[in-house]
Amino acid sequence: MQRIRVSVIGAGWYAAENHIPVLRRLAGVELDGVCRLGADELRRVRDHFGFAFASEDYRDVLARRPDAVIVASPHALHHVHARDALEAGAHVLCEKPMTVAPADAWDLVHRAQRLGRHLLIANGYHYLPKFDEVARLVRGGAVGAIEQVSCQFCSATRPVFAGAVGFARWNNAFFRPARSTWQDPAAGGGFAYGQLSHSIALMLWLTGLRCTGVSARCFMHEGIDLHDAATVTFDNGAVCSVFGGASVPENGRARLRLSIAGSKGIADIDVDLDRCKFALHDGSLREIPLAPGEWNYHCAGPVERLIDLSRGTGENLSPGDVGAKTIELIEALVRSAKSDGQTIMI
Repeated sequence: MQRIRVSVIGAGWYAAENHIPVLRRLAGVELDGVCRLGADELRRVRDHFGFAFASEDYRDVLARRPDAVIVASPHALHHVHARDALEAGAHVLCEKPMTVAPADAWDLVHRAQRLGRHLLIANGYHYLPKFDEVARLVRGGAVGAIEQVSCQFCSATRPVFAGAVGFARWNNAFFRPARSTWQDPAAGGGFAYGQLSHSIALMLWLTGLRCTGVSARCFMHEGIDLHDAATVTFDNGAVCSVFGGASVPENGRARLRLSIAGSKGIADIDVDLDRCKFALHDGSLREIPLAPGEWNYHCAGPVERLIDLSRGTGENLSPGDVGAKTIELIEALVRSAKSDGQTIMI
């Protein structure tokens, strides 16, 4: 088995919670370099997980030329860290939101293409069982030409975006995330960047569509968007409603529901109910069989797929271009809300 040397830039709360433990249990993976700010915290993560090298300067980590890099730094740093990792020859898994600015996201996409490197976004829903089948059906015309989409995502994140306390479970986490990571609007803080990046990416990946215009409103709390609602148009003429907010009680299951209506019928994809069905105008009904909890969210899939792709196998189900299209829509949503719902064209 080909050994893959992996480095992590931004070894904070979620990297220590998910990405690094997943890497550590994969056969043939070497934890090469790790980077984060804070000498004591850096030493702790290096020693606990067994990284070969550690530095507060991400350039020192990249100088070792790892095969793959996970970028899990604060949102506003994703572009420079992923850019330099690609230039160092690594395949890259970038946390969501991919970037804050659309131009930076597309720069990463084009750079990865030019360099012949894989670029993945950490969209865990895409790798849950049978979602690849759902994507093939929708893109293959199971509901016909797509005409209308509804995309709802409500999550248990109010403590993250409102107040200074955060999740209760963070008290026992390996690292406690900095408040500024989630609550600084200038650096991608707020619900739209932090959470709608899940549901919008899933919608765009399943449909293959691209946003052309957005009109939006946000409910703000102390300058941070807690709830978002937008009307979206797509490049094929379809219309869409995107909405959601930090409304589910802590430890509750996120409510993620998509309806994709087309000329032949409608697909209802109720992730939190583990339910998916295609009801067509000809009277036929197709259901995707799912066990209770089969679509419970986790983010092991993107990490595992990064290693597969680094070895030359597997399919990228969360590619950079979907990430860039997601950022286009989110940035336009936020900008529209600041302009009293003015339509922002992309």
